[in-house]
Amino acid sequence: MSDKAFVCRCEDVTRSGVERAVAAGHRDLESVKRYTGLGTGFCQGKQCVALAARLIVACGGERAEAPITPRPPIRPVPLASLAGLAQATQPDPAHTSEPDP
Repeated sequence: MSDKAFVCRCEDVTRSGVERAVAAGHRDLESVKRYTGLGTGFCQGKQCVALAARLIVACGGERAEAPITPRPPIRPVPLASLAGLAQATQPDPAHTSEPDP
């Protein structure tokens, strides 16, 4: 695998970036994640964690015992928004008029 090969495409973390992190003393998956940003992008590690864990071990780091620590969104997000139902649950201002007297 090339040194320029991406391990985490979401955060542009390359193989050489992970190797440098391990050489700098970040020997476990969580520490490498915090040092490089690996697994913190759109996919939240679903595409890169397995490859990164194998690469860390190959570089002399520790074997991953658990997946990375998930982080919640900065602001709470209503479940309806995530499900695409936010518009359906909000009252439509065009239909909230008073009945004619």
